This record gives sequence, C-alpha cells and structure tokens, in this order.
Amino acid sequence: MPTLTTTLGIQGERPYVGTWDCKDVVHVFGSVNLVTGQLTHHLFESQHAERRRDGLSKTSRMQREFARHIEQVGRTYPADTCLRVVLLVDGANWHRGRVVDEALRANPHVLLYTLPPYSPELQPIEKLWRPLRHDVSHNVLYDAMPKLSAALRRRLREYQRKPHTVLRAVGLLQDLHAP
Repeated sequence: MPTLTTTLGIQGERPYVGTWDCKDVVHVFGSVNLVTGQLTHHLFESQHAERRRDGLSKTSRMQREFARHIEQVGRTYPADTCLRVVLLVDGANWHRGRVVDEALRANPHVLLYTLPPYSPELQPIEKLWRPLRHDVSHNVLYDAMPKLSAALRRRLREYQRKPHTVLRAVGLLQDLHAP
C-alpha cells in the first residue's frame, strides 16, 4: 500500500493514488555504521496468504527475521576485526526472545542496547527511513509486492554506494555549502 502524502495537483481536481485490498507488507531491518556510513539491511516480505499458512505470530516471524539481521551484521563486522558491535533497538517484542538470544550467542561481539520508550529521535536509522519511504513508496502504487521490494533494494543499494548520503540523512555529516 502506498504511503500517502501531500502532493501537487491541478487546481480543482483531486489527485488520485490507487490502493489494493492487500495485506502484504515488506519490512526492512537496517543498521548504519555511524563512523563509515555503511548500511547493512535485510528485507522481509510478509505475504498475507503465507502468514495464514505458517501459523506463526507476527512477533515470531519478526523475531526470526531480526535474528537473521543480527547474523548478517555479525558477518559484516566479524569478531576478529570488531571487538564490539552495538545495535540500538527500541522496545519492540521482536528485539528479544529465544531466537534472538540464539543469534546473539552465535555472535557474542554483537550487543543490543535498548533505547528508552517513545524515543525514535535517539535511533539514527529512523532518520534514514523517512527519505527511503519518500523516494520509494510515497504516492506510488506497485501492482505487486516484488516490485516494491525491488524498488526498496535499488534505493538501499544506492545508499550503500553513497555512505556520505547515509551519514547526512542520520545527521552525522553536515552539508558544507548550507547556510
């Protein structure tokens, strides 16, 4: 489903952005290296029909995917080169649980630091999600979830090629030409 935002249109005519009666979603797990701007991400397509078949709760599915993200971060920043890797997380249920604990035991150099409740402004990656949604899903209707996933992957790869853009988005790099 597109994220609807203010848009320009012809005066007197209402802009139209369609929608599908679809409960399929794409979740993005991401981590930013606050020194280099390197982005590590993991996409998880959650299709309604599949969710009905697997019988797992949303929390169980999200815990499994978050554990995969921890494993990916552990591979990206191996223990022999990085003594500690700290992931800032909010209090969401999927940031804890058996499968997450197992991923953390397998990657003991990866630590979770839980931020205080209701404090997204302390989470740097939150500042990256806004331009990502703006660029990919605002006022755009994809006719299939794989097209949305492909658009997200393209944009995330672009972020990976331009770490200065990531650092600027999370507020750690200032534009030298700004007033």
